[in-house]
Formats: sequence, C-alpha cells, structure tokens
Amino acid sequence: MASIPEIFETMAYGPAPEAAGPAQAWLEGHGRSFGLFIGGRWTALDGETFETLNPATGKPLALLRQANPTEVDGAVRAARAAQAEWWGIGGHARARYLYALARQVQKHSRLLAVLESLDNGKPIRESRDIDVPLVARHFYHHAGWAQLMSRELPGREPLGVIGQIIPWNFPLLMLAWKIAPALAMGNTVVLKPAEFTSLTALRFAELCHEIGLPAGVVNIITGDGRTGEALVTHPGVDKIAFTGSTEVGRLIRTATAGSGKKLSLELGGKSPFIVFPDADLDSVVEGVVDAIWFNQGQVCCAGSRILVQEGVADRLVVRLKARMETLRVGDPLDKAVDMGAIIAPVQLQKIQDLVQRGRDEGAVLWQPSWSCPREGWFFPPTLFTEVAPAATIAQVEIFGPVVVLMTFRTPVEAVELANNTRYGLAASVWTENINLALDVAPQLKAGTVWINCTNVFDAASGFGGYRESGFGREGGREGLREYVKWAEGRTGAQARGREGAKARRRRRAGGQRPPSSLPPIDRTTKLYIGGAQVRPDSGYSLPVLDADGGQFGEVGHGNRKDVRNAVEAARKAGGWARATAHARAQVLYYLAENLAVRGEEFGRRIAALAGDASAAEREVSLTIERIYTYAALADKYDGQVHHTPYRNVTLAMPEPMGVLGLVCPESPSLLGFVSVVLPAIAMGNTVVAVPSTSAPLLATDFYQVLDTSDVPPGVVNIVTGIQSELAPVLAAHDDVDGIWYFGPAEDGGSAEVERLSAGNMKRTWVENGHARDWTDARRGEGEEFLEQATQVKNIWVPYGE
Repeated sequence: MASIPEIFETMAYGPAPEAAGPAQAWLEGHGRSFGLFIGGRWTALDGETFETLNPATGKPLALLRQANPTEVDGAVRAARAAQAEWWGIGGHARARYLYALARQVQKHSRLLAVLESLDNGKPIRESRDIDVPLVARHFYHHAGWAQLMSRELPGREPLGVIGQIIPWNFPLLMLAWKIAPALAMGNTVVLKPAEFTSLTALRFAELCHEIGLPAGVVNIITGDGRTGEALVTHPGVDKIAFTGSTEVGRLIRTATAGSGKKLSLELGGKSPFIVFPDADLDSVVEGVVDAIWFNQGQVCCAGSRILVQEGVADRLVVRLKARMETLRVGDPLDKAVDMGAIIAPVQLQKIQDLVQRGRDEGAVLWQPSWSCPREGWFFPPTLFTEVAPAATIAQVEIFGPVVVLMTFRTPVEAVELANNTRYGLAASVWTENINLALDVAPQLKAGTVWINCTNVFDAASGFGGYRESGFGREGGREGLREYVKWAEGRTGAQARGREGAKARRRRRAGGQRPPSSLPPIDRTTKLYIGGAQVRPDSGYSLPVLDADGGQFGEVGHGNRKDVRNAVEAARKAGGWARATAHARAQVLYYLAENLAVRGEEFGRRIAALAGDASAAEREVSLTIERIYTYAALADKYDGQVHHTPYRNVTLAMPEPMGVLGLVCPESPSLLGFVSVVLPAIAMGNTVVAVPSTSAPLLATDFYQVLDTSDVPPGVVNIVTGIQSELAPVLAAHDDVDGIWYFGPAEDGGSAEVERLSAGNMKRTWVENGHARDWTDARRGEGEEFLEQATQVKNIWVPYGE
C-alpha cells in the first residue's frame, strides 16, 4: 500500500475547467459582432471588419469594426465636446464615477476574467486572480486621486483629449493603467485596444454606459495599426499614451515630433534576473516561473535573462529543469494550467525563429519532455544555457516563454551584464544580503527593481522604463503628472481657491428638501463597543433636544467602566493596523456608499435637531465627500526615503498611533464626528469616540452604517455621555496612546486633557479654545489630521561595502 508521500509524488492534476457559458452568452447576445463606442453610443458594423480569434483553438470569437480616419475623427470630437464638462464637475464627482467603475469591475469580475482568457489565451488563474483585481485596484486608487487633485496637485489642469493605444498581453489591465489616471485628472480619452484582444475593452465600454458616465468621456475604437496611426496623427489629440514595441514607439515619437502633443511610451524590455550565491534557490526557481512563464512570457518586463553567480549555476539549472517538467501547458480555462496559448500565429512564428537562431549561434536548448497541445498556438517553457552576452537571444526581446541563462563571478560583473542591453524597463535581484541588494539596485539601469520578487505591480507605484524601454510613468503620483499641465497664469494657491469655490457652488446648486411633517420614530440608542450595541453601565440615559427645545430622544449616559470596555475592545482590534491601506480604503469607500443610501434619513435627523433643512442637506453631502477624502488618502499618505549623509537608505514610515481617544466637536454633529473619526481609522488606528453631548444621535445612527460596511468590531467604539466627564477618563487611561480634544473650551477641558495625559505621556491634540470651521476643507480635513494620527518610524538600512 502506497504511503501518503508516495501518493502526493505521483498524483496528477485532473482538469478543473472554468465555465465559459456566461461569456459565450454575452458574445451571442451581441450577435458576435461589435461596432465602435463613440460619444456614448455604439456605431453600426458597416464598413471594414476583422475577426478576433481564440488563441487556444484558433477559432473565431467575434467580428469587430476596423475604425477608419473619419470614425477616429468622430471619436476625438466626441471626447473634445465632453472634456470641459468632465473637468467642470469637479474632483469629487469624478471620484464617484471612478469608484463606480471599480465596483462594476468587481461585480462582473468573473465574466471579464473569462473573456480575457478566451481572447488572449492566458490562464484563467492569472486573469481572475491578478489582472481583474488589479484593474479594480487602479480605479479605486485613482478615484482617490480625483478626490484629492485640487489639494495635491494645485495649479494643475488636465491636458484635454488623450489618445491611448494598448497592447494585447494585458488588455484590460493596460486599459485601467491608461484610463483611470486620465479620467481622474479631468481628461477625456479615445482608446484603441490591440486588434487581437478588444473584447474586454468593449465590455468595459458597456460598464461605462451602465454607470451613466457622461457621453464622450470614454471612447473605444477598434482596429489595426492604421487606426492607431490615425489617432496618433490627429491634430485634436493633446497626448498619446502608448504601450507596445520599441519599434512602434519609435515611429510614434517621430510622428508626433513638433506637434506639441505630450507623449508617454512604455516599450520593450530584456530584464535581468540576478541571482547571487546566498539566494534561496527554491524561491529563485519559483521567481523564474513568475518572471518568464507568467502570461507565456508575453510580458514587457519579463525576467528573460537569468544572471547567476557561477558557483550556484549548476544547482540552479538542475532545479529549474525539474520545475519545468511540472509546468502544465494547455486550455487557458483550466484552473490547473500554468501556461496558456501564444496570442497569434505571427507571434508564435517569431518565437520559433528566435529559438532556432539561438541554437544556430551555439546556445544549448532545453525543454520539458512533454508536448504541447496540437490545437491552437502553444509553445513550451524553454531554457537556453551557454549563452554569449552578445548572442541574439540575449539581446533581442523574444516576448515568449524563453529564458537565457548566463553566469558571472562578482557583483561588478553582474551589474555590467545586467546593463548590457539597450532596454531598461525592470530588473530583479535575489540575495539574502540586504546590504548587497541595496548596493546593486541603484546601479541597474531600470525603471523598476524588485528584490527577491518579480512582476509585482500596484497602482500606487509608478512603472516605466529607461533607455529604449521608453519614458514616462504609469501609476503612482508620478503617473498623474503625465495627464496634467500647469495652468497658465495661475499659482497653486489661486488654483486651489478657485477649485474650492467651484466645489462650494456645486454643492449649493442642489434643491432643498423640506423636512418631513411627521417626527422621526424614536428608538432606544445604546453605546457601540466592540462592534455591538451595549447598554450603558450606569443604567441612565440623557435627553436629546430638538431645535425647539423639545425632547427628541435619549442616549446612554456613559461612564468610566464603559470607557474601560471600549478601550479594551479597541486594543483587541489591532489587526486593523495590519490590514493593507488599500483594504482600509475600500472599507471607507463602503462607508460613504452606505451613508449615501441613507442620506435623506440623516438629513431629516439633522434638520430636526438643528432646524435648518438646507444646512442639513449640505452637511450630509459634505460628510460623504469627507469620507471620500480619507478613503482616498488612506493609501496615499506615504513615507519618505531620506538622503542621510551616510551609506544608508533611511526609510521614514508613518505608523498608526494605536488606540486614540477622540472627543468630537459639539457641532456640526455628523460632519464633526466623521471629520475626527475617519482620519484616525484611515491611518490604521482604533478609536474610542465621545460624540457631541447635545446632538449625539447622529453618531449613534452612524454605527448602523459601520455595521453594514465591513468595519471590523472594535475599530470604532462610541461612548455617549457628557464630554466633560468622559474626556478626563480617556486622558488618564494608560492603555490609550493618544487623545484629541475638540470639546467645549469654556470648562478648561484642553488643559485638563493635557495634564492627565502625562501619566503615560500619551500624545495630545487640543484646540485650547480656538474655534474650527468644520465645513472648511482647509481646516476641517487634510494632512494636519493625518500627521496627528501617525507617528514616524525611521529605519536605517546600510548598504555598500
């Protein structure tokens, strides 16, 4: 009888097919034919057409329209007509649209993933688990930049109409890389997907229509190089953003020279994968799998050149060959497949020709013993050894699952070999010696250097190349600058003020809703501790009065024991700080979404308490916008790298304080509460909040929003009561790491909080009687709050010999 290890050694994977039915039904629903998406409408299929094929079978998927120069002109005109209004609606409105696109991508993620694998040939595991989640991430992230544009990029304005041309290797992800920052900065776009892979771009056009994106903001035109040329040379385009081959990029640079068009080019690569002798070779092998056999090697930054220290080269080759034998090539919709199909016969032929060229020049080829499927266009993982640095296969981008291996002796030689290329897109360094890694990385001529990892991307990090790999960046703050220009004759402060005035006028433009003639139904409100509604320990309640002085409701009268329980709950929720900033941002966006659903209800509550329906509506609107601001900032309040006068990289990292006690302002009750709580939790803190004494019902209503928005238990705890009683308890509590006091000034609360905080030397932030206008974005939100919510840790990392 076989042992369990023996069973695991011999057990073969069975097929795990992904259902293609919904994607096929979508294609059938369109008659397997698509026009162009221009000005928010679909054009007819009249004129020249072409087929898009399934690389795994070679069979047609759909018939697409070849856009001619007249149609390209129509798309540019539609984008131009829409641009002024798109910029004019303001950053918050653009953020809402981008957020809606992110949500739509998530809602239709499986359909998009299957379409991508059908059209492109990549394994469903990659499109489902890498591409589509990153697409949503880019729209979430850039929704935040839209919200923050006037604050973070003062004095900048959009370029206008952007022409975007994307490749076939990451069709939907490249679309997101291009469209999300362009729209966030107030531009409109005309995008041409690759003729081989247009289907997910066309489905994305439908998503734009479904969310009500204004007509002309996004236009999708399909076609081959002729369509791209018409877009590049169109005089109405203000910028061209291109990802593709260096050869085509060179043509675009020539064609746009002297035109005044801004240009960003993300081109080819021949990225080095450097392995030092102390590297973990098992990790290196898996890194090679991710570097060159991810997406069949059809990746511009693929680690196609393994440079390994000669002392460990033989061991690495043995392990690589063993791993290559276990790779599975086959149907991209099989979830157990590692490699799918090559995009098209022309690309397969190019790979085959270059492989033969490598053999002819004396390199030693090795491929696994198994064979690839006969139907469709497949190529096995391939390893070349004994490769000369000047060999064709060591210099030319193959864009397929082919890797060459060369050896070096010293780090100096490794750097020389790595830089021995006309490209400079990316590199990866593998070593357990951080000193060595940080010494080598700055010497590599590449826009991105990964250490002990490869092919890692995120919307917050810029990506782009040196040398013949192009110029410009996509992603991160630097990627935003590709889509803006300095406003003529206007300083940053003037631009910020003008944008703020526009935003205030937009907010005032909405109609007033009269309050309901019936009083709201009262309910028993409790404290909110550890994600649960709990009755106050005191057993007493406090009355809440309406605008006319009548009793409107009651809240619990919190005491010292309630504060103790809340602090314990906040301390137990420390996992919130370990969540990714992106995850926290999504939860905060969800808060805004759920508050918006109940906006009228909150407005009526505020109006009943304050007696002003117009002000109530404005307060709810500002509250939602403020939540958006901190959702946007959650993953953008970054650290810095300091240039200290030593051989060091000194990393300054903002970290959450821990448990914060927050005494919220008396008014505005909802906006003031959110303005204090949101920056604290956006940075990863957990909080014990004491809301307004006179109008706490908005805070107790808000915990229902917290309950439905995936906020983990204990992250936000609410203790209602008399602020002058509860603030000293929080200030003296030794398990509270910081306290903010925005409570009444007349009772000496600020001084008392500061005095009592000396027990554990907690950090304090008090107003000392200075009034703050919470409706003013300059005083009621922003970096000041984030600075108070964090503390900076400096990490000194030495490098060099």
